[in-house]
Formats: sequence, structure tokens, C-alpha cells
Amino acid sequence: MENNFSILIPARIGSTRLLNKPLIDLYGKSLIQRVYEQARTISNDVYIATDSDLVLNHATSFTDNVVITSDKHISGTDRVYEAVKKLGIPKNKLIINLQGDEPFMPCELIQQIVSDYESNDCDVITASHNISSIEDLLNQNCVKVETNKNSFATDFLREVNTKDLNLYSRHIGIYGYNLETLESFINLSPSPNEIKLKLEQLRFMDNKFSIYVTSYDKEVPSGIDTKEDVEKAIKFIKMK
Repeated sequence: MENNFSILIPARIGSTRLLNKPLIDLYGKSLIQRVYEQARTISNDVYIATDSDLVLNHATSFTDNVVITSDKHISGTDRVYEAVKKLGIPKNKLIINLQGDEPFMPCELIQQIVSDYESNDCDVITASHNISSIEDLLNQNCVKVETNKNSFATDFLREVNTKDLNLYSRHIGIYGYNLETLESFINLSPSPNEIKLKLEQLRFMDNKFSIYVTSYDKEVPSGIDTKEDVEKAIKFIKMK
């Protein structure tokens, strides 16, 4: 499967919410293995970028496509850049940053992101879908994105002061950009909003990068941030 994009999966061991999060068991396979195998259904050009020997040793049991990176990175995007440079990924390839806690990313969404990136003049592309419940809207672990009429992001938030489900969409943990944009990002200091909300995309926003948001009309199970998310993920896997 030759593609005009490469998929990088940053996998940090030091999550504060879930101990050793990439290694958490999701019904017989680790979280990171499920993320990797899902991505491999659309491309062979998939790599895990990790700061942990634990993740490295585990991941090499199912793939050789693992890159060890510094444990000093403040964001997954910084980690992706180091991996991209080590791998020598060509400048003309779109780099897809697939978050290491998103085990159910639909292949058709990745394809849609690639297509939308090629047809829109943007620095960065990401994705969202509709919020269907007040519970998700008010959940700080459910990151919300606000867009303008042209589908470009105007803000990313954790907390909102509304119960109107139509004002925001749920952000999906995937990004696309070229190497030039990635290099610009890592040469910028983390922004105050990025540090405060622990949302790396705010470094792009605060430095006036344009972010196009692909709207995906099908449900994407939420990423894994809490023990409750783990339980929901296992139930989803059992239903498949």
C-alpha cells in the first residue's frame, strides 16, 4: 500500500490519568497495538514514536516500525517531528499524527482527511464530529472545537458554558501537516494556552496557523483518557 502520507503514532508512557497508558489491555491487545493495527489497515507506512523502553519492547513484539524518542518532549507533535527526522520521511509526504490513545480511528476518515488537505489551503488539518449528549459537552476530557462557516478552527476548549449541542463539535485526535509546518511548530515555544489546557493544537492556534477541520458524520468512539474510557472501549470491541 503506497500512499502519499505517513502515519506517526506518538505514544508517551507518562500519562497522569492512566498509568502506562499505551500498554493498557483492551480485551486481549494493548492500546498501542490496537491503534497501530487499525492504522495499518489503510497504510504500511505506519510508525510508533515512543519515549519508553517499555513501549519499545512491547511494540517490537508485533512490528519493527518503532522509533525511540526523547522523553523531554512537551507534546506528541514534538515527538512526531523527531521520529520523522530519524526516519527520513520525504518532504512531499503528508504527515498524519494519529494520537496513541485513539484505537478506533476509521480508515475512511483518514482518507477524507488526506483528500480535504489536498483540496483546502491550510497549514494543519484535523477532524471532528457532532456532540450527541450533554454529558460529552460538559466533560473536560471531551475536547471541543469551534469552527467558522468555512470549517476552519477558531478555538479548542475543554470547558464550555452552554448546553447547546450545536455550537461545538468533538475534536478527534488526528492531525495532518507537511514537514515545513511541523518544523515551524517545533521551533515555537509552547504557548500559555497550550500549557494551561494541555492541548498541543493551541500552539498552532496561538501562532496563527490555519487549521481546517474535517467533519465526520459517523460516530467515532472517544479516545482513551480515563478508566471509564477503557471500560467503554472494551464494550465496543466486544460488540464488533
